Amino acid sequence: MNPQSNAYPQQPPQGWPSNNINQQMANMNLAGPPKPGMPPMPQQYQQQYAGFNNNQGPTPTASMSGPSPIQNLNNYPTNNNNNQFPPTNGMQNGPGAMTMPQSMANKVPVGHLSPSANVVAPAISQIPSGFPPTSSPSQMQMQQQPQQGQRPPIPGEPSIALQQNGYNNGLENQSATNQRPPQTAASPPSSVNPQMQPQQAPQEKSPMQNQLPGSQTFSSPPFPGSNQQQSLGMQQSNQFSSPYPNQQRTPSMPPMPGQPNQTTPQMMNQQQQRLQQQPPMTGLSPMPGQPPMPGQSPMTGFSPMPGQPPMVGQSPMAGQPPMVGQSPMPGQPPMVGQSPMPGQPPMIGQLPMSGQSPMPGQPPMVGHSPMPGQPPMPGQPPMHSQPPMPGQPPIPGQTMPPQFSPQSGMPPLPQQQQQQQYPPGAMQNRQSFSQPPGMYPQQPGQYPQQPGQFPQQPGMGQQYPGSPMQQAAPARRLDPDQMPNPIQVMVENQRTAGGVFSTAQVGQVPPLVTTNFVTQDQGNSGPRYVRSTMYNIPANTDMMKQSAVPFALVISPFARTVGDEMSPPIVDFGEVGPIRCVRCKAYMSPYMQFTDAGRRFQCLLCKATTDVPAEYFQHLDHTGQRVDKYERPELVLGTYEFVATKDYCRNNVPPKPPAMIFVLDVSYNNVKSGLVHLLCSQIKNIIRNLPIDQGQTRTRMRVGFITYNNCVQFYNVKSTLAQPQMMVVGEVNEMFMPLLDGFLVDPEESESVIDLLLEQIPKMYGDTRETETILLPAIQAGLEALKASECAGKLLVFHSTLPVSNAPGQLKNRDDRKLLGTEKEKTVLTPQSNDYNNLGQECVNAGCSVDLFVFNNSYIDLATIGQVSRLSGGEIFKYTYFQADIDGPRLIADIIKNISRPIAFDTVMRVRTSTGTRPTDFYGHFFMSNTTDMEIASIDCDKSVAVEIKHDDKLPPDENVYVQVALLYTSCGGQRRLRIMNLAFKTCLQLADLFRSCDLDTTILFFAKQGVTKLLEHTPKVFKDNLVNRAAQILACYRKNCASPTSAGQLILPECLKLLPLYVSCLLKNDAFSGGSDLTVDDRSYAMYFVSTMDLPTSVTFFYPRLIPIHNVDPDSNELPAPIRCTSDKLTDDGAYILDNGIYMFIYLGIGLSSEFTQSVFGAQSTQLIDTERSGLPVFDNPLSKRIRGIVESIQKERTRCMRIALVRQRDKLEAVLRHFFIEDRGQNGSESYVDFLCFMHKEIRSLLS
Repeated sequence: MNPQSNAYPQQPPQGWPSNNINQQMANMNLAGPPKPGMPPMPQQYQQQYAGFNNNQGPTPTASMSGPSPIQNLNNYPTNNNNNQFPPTNGMQNGPGAMTMPQSMANKVPVGHLSPSANVVAPAISQIPSGFPPTSSPSQMQMQQQPQQGQRPPIPGEPSIALQQNGYNNGLENQSATNQRPPQTAASPPSSVNPQMQPQQAPQEKSPMQNQLPGSQTFSSPPFPGSNQQQSLGMQQSNQFSSPYPNQQRTPSMPPMPGQPNQTTPQMMNQQQQRLQQQPPMTGLSPMPGQPPMPGQSPMTGFSPMPGQPPMVGQSPMAGQPPMVGQSPMPGQPPMVGQSPMPGQPPMIGQLPMSGQSPMPGQPPMVGHSPMPGQPPMPGQPPMHSQPPMPGQPPIPGQTMPPQFSPQSGMPPLPQQQQQQQYPPGAMQNRQSFSQPPGMYPQQPGQYPQQPGQFPQQPGMGQQYPGSPMQQAAPARRLDPDQMPNPIQVMVENQRTAGGVFSTAQVGQVPPLVTTNFVTQDQGNSGPRYVRSTMYNIPANTDMMKQSAVPFALVISPFARTVGDEMSPPIVDFGEVGPIRCVRCKAYMSPYMQFTDAGRRFQCLLCKATTDVPAEYFQHLDHTGQRVDKYERPELVLGTYEFVATKDYCRNNVPPKPPAMIFVLDVSYNNVKSGLVHLLCSQIKNIIRNLPIDQGQTRTRMRVGFITYNNCVQFYNVKSTLAQPQMMVVGEVNEMFMPLLDGFLVDPEESESVIDLLLEQIPKMYGDTRETETILLPAIQAGLEALKASECAGKLLVFHSTLPVSNAPGQLKNRDDRKLLGTEKEKTVLTPQSNDYNNLGQECVNAGCSVDLFVFNNSYIDLATIGQVSRLSGGEIFKYTYFQADIDGPRLIADIIKNISRPIAFDTVMRVRTSTGTRPTDFYGHFFMSNTTDMEIASIDCDKSVAVEIKHDDKLPPDENVYVQVALLYTSCGGQRRLRIMNLAFKTCLQLADLFRSCDLDTTILFFAKQGVTKLLEHTPKVFKDNLVNRAAQILACYRKNCASPTSAGQLILPECLKLLPLYVSCLLKNDAFSGGSDLTVDDRSYAMYFVSTMDLPTSVTFFYPRLIPIHNVDPDSNELPAPIRCTSDKLTDDGAYILDNGIYMFIYLGIGLSSEFTQSVFGAQSTQLIDTERSGLPVFDNPLSKRIRGIVESIQKERTRCMRIALVRQRDKLEAVLRHFFIEDRGQNGSESYVDFLCFMHKEIRSLLS
């Protein structure tokens, strides 16, 4: 790391505690050197650029003739600081300068460190895991004490080991979750403290072991008021022992079972002498579990009986004090008169933990702690983690657990007085055996038993997280707030990366998807259009495989622009057409290098040289750049468009404007539910929202109407007709188009005829009793209409029942939700016939996409009928048990959003990469007739596709990797265009550089889109195992190659991927991947289709729902309240919350919600009087009601679909449905909580490292 790039501030940012991480990373600037090929604009061309920048068009050059190649000049940026164009020097300065996100390390006074651990930096906080390595049981009480004769470090001072070993750079932002360090045979003897051993001279670390800058430490939060990071194992070692130092036991109180008596040193020495003077006894070894006779050697591998002191030379049982003269186990307090371990002061009166628990269902033995949930034996004090029996006061000397602390107003017990001296929350997770803060508790029965761990429960065994057979974990657990916090990550990234993001620097990681920022296009496509899972690409295949991080792109070619962002400019070369590479056919881009005085250009993708057409020739300046460079968007921007010539059109004929066809099911179910009447009354308003092409003032799209039940009806709504005409096709086996003229019309010209048709349809079918319907022939009818009109378009199909009518596309009812979650689930999640797959391919070939709006009251087999939408690039909307009065507004809002958003028709997408890489796998809604082109009948701003890229050959380490995405499409105005998106990446030779440049949101969405496909090929267990193993390999590779040597018990996460375990857990719990018998088969298929099409902003909330408190909002504010972590632990009885995931929205109402809130928002005096059956919020004229409704409307605008609002009252039956979305909690089907899954991941990582 360049030391000049790190400026260490003297004071931390306001509101953040000071530590080395913040000080090292606060002012680190990521702005790199200017991009090659982007020199400062020569002074002599500033006059030309000035006209371009002021939207006056480029200055024609002497060698150019004809009209300006730039069509939409109004879309060029204005000359302001917020949207600089073109780049001046390749670097962003001033307020928009990008700095590395400041570390958000959670700091905790750490008191536990393995004697064999290598203390490398004070920035590593340790959180012991629930899965200790095989070691002595006394490690559960292990504490690191200051060395004798050595002063503890001053807060904020680097530790001694850090100074001696020289590890001062490379630990700036390392995330470390600590675990009980293992004690192996390689560890030094327990009587020797490694910190007292001679230190070797500092050695230079290998490049593969450099600590990754940009990783962070997380552990327990600091005590309020603490601003300094404590040195490891030094500063806080005695603050969590029980009883506390200087705390005396009640004189009349007997010792706890298994606790050493207050024996004087003289008595201890006499007892030791008597034992040593007894003659040895030869012969048999003692029976297992029996104490040996005096002088008899104990049986190998057996510990003494519970409550009995071990013999001389025998290891004491977990939680038992050693005999006199025997060295205590590491971290165990010595007895009175016994010399403690080096660096450990004696601890008086500490309660040891019982190292063994009785069998389930049996009362505990004397000296044992009872099982969780069992009362202790008479006369035996309960465990510290358990409250005393109801009605009984705590035993004297027993520390009452934090969750049963005295209520406010009650004086604390004598033994609690010192505990309450700690700040609130500091002792929240203190264990009965002096467990340090942040240490993972033992989870009984979840994993193979370790020494000192609670025994497994019957039938538990080794189970996969999420297994329905898994039982609930004990209540005693680690506070999830000590884990990596997604809310904090989002807030911190908004603070550090919000504002203007310049794309000039190659390899720069963009802001998070959730961050509000404005993209300044300076040569690379903005992250709204293309995001990558990594921005530093490994130079060889072995390094890529070792990291296990996929190299993939998530592409949203028509993503909406935000704020001052410019829309991609359109360039028209006339009859010449777009300039392309002669070999790889890549389009002209900023990556092309002109040579031979501008007569030729070299393609950086394939290295081929191409002649410049005479119409495109321009001279070069003294820097080798074209004189007109800044007049041409394709030479300076990352995203732009070309007007395509007839060579890019079907049959070499320019396309016609696309059409929108409404295909309506008029069977009994849709008439009864009110759907037919609703749509006919609203279509007039819906078609007014048809999209308008760029540069036009009105829409050029046409509309048509089809109805169907057991036959198909076409309607002629030509503007010259006085009444609409209906034509019926009864022979559905051979569908054809009965009319050519008058079916597709301009909605404004035929407005009166369309109004008459929409009035007559409900009357014609109001008395229908037809229940059996067709579906495939109705879609074929719309397809044939588009073919006959020779145009592309979209079908909006409104369907209600399983197509069981005797016609093409007839399906059988195969609903069996019991198969979900089993090895046979793919039998109901894959199509039962190929009819709809074949129809989808026909639709793609004709440029016809199909959007399905499903209104089912029973099984409809979305897995089969949805294939036509999947292959044609369409989308599925689902409204189960539709009622027009309740769900009508939501449906109309969804239709308007669907047809009014930016959309492209009849598209073909191809991804080109530079030499050494190639795209291999593609995921999304499209059809591929070859191995390179994705054919999509329509794609809009809310859809994305994922493309995985793999190595073909070793990459030159000094060259970039280039990617160009080309999308050929027909605009909604009927113009054939090419949208080009370019992106450049750096190559790297160090894994640390790779992990520093990862994008977690993109990685998770890629895993999700890939998983939807894999689920149809493999069993759910195989898919989940592969996902967990992939994540564990990623983190294990970082731990092994990028983290400095530390204790093997630490979980160290890279900064960019520190939320990977959380998001993998979210994937495993998501309905698209883990729906069981509690989910319908159609709901499961619907979720899978939704994942296949979703874009990145939608995915973040879908996998990790957003939870917003609304009971304490400011009525005068217009900002959305800050979200909180998605866990039920954050809910209060007097609170109200909004939870949404992009499909569902819940408003949770606590039973103690204030009457002022309920009256103002719901018009009820209390929560119990609110009508939760209604959907939505009532309208009242008061500030609080307007504020809450404004929040809901703001959330609805952010989402791609209008969400139905469900009111959930605390302790109602619907609360169980809501709790399914608390993704950090333990699932109702037994799936792991976030903390438990993190422990499981740690175990998987350690198994890979071992």
